[in-house]
Amino acid sequence: MKTLSLLTAAALGAGLLSACSSVNYGDPDKVETLTIDYGSTDLQAFADKMTSSLLNNRALDYLDASGKTEDKRIIAEFGGIANETREHINTNQISRRILSNLQESGKFRFVAGGEADGQGEIADAIRFQNSGKVREDMAKAGNNQLGADVRIYGALSDIYKETGRSIESLGSKRKDLYYQFFMTAVNIDTGEILWVKEEDIRKTASVSLFGRG
Repeated sequence: MKTLSLLTAAALGAGLLSACSSVNYGDPDKVETLTIDYGSTDLQAFADKMTSSLLNNRALDYLDASGKTEDKRIIAEFGGIANETREHINTNQISRRILSNLQESGKFRFVAGGEADGQGEIADAIRFQNSGKVREDMAKAGNNQLGADVRIYGALSDIYKETGRSIESLGSKRKDLYYQFFMTAVNIDTGEILWVKEEDIRKTASVSLFGRG
């Protein structure tokens, strides 16, 4: 009986704690300063600055090529963004934001350039359409894809330093984290580099004597 009472009390306590918890939506554009490590604000800053630079670069206004008709906008494919940092960073998130921004601008035409950004899905669709389940006159062979004029790719790297606790610093330690984001757009046919851009972010943090980290 005593055990049952204890279990009942525990269940009621858990229920009360659950009832007191709440979930709130935050501003996705608010500056994030929870830790010194890479975060949402860094992603947004890198992606938006690169987008702005790409859109304002006159070398990427248009490009004529064999097979194009009256639409001379540059046909681009998005390559990868290499993660050269000490952290486990999903750089695909940066790529997706840049791609979304550029697509909405209407300045570029984009094609799937690899397995990760659409070619895998295209291959699956072609296999299905030629499996005998789709009308022959409507099945796609996948041999009419547009050839990209330009490939856009980049790399994210960092430099991290910290000072240990000392009497002079009253027991606190200091962290310094520097990010460098570098992107390139290269003409696939000629190898000419049409655009390069570097963006930097530096973040610092002080950890007090009794602080963790």
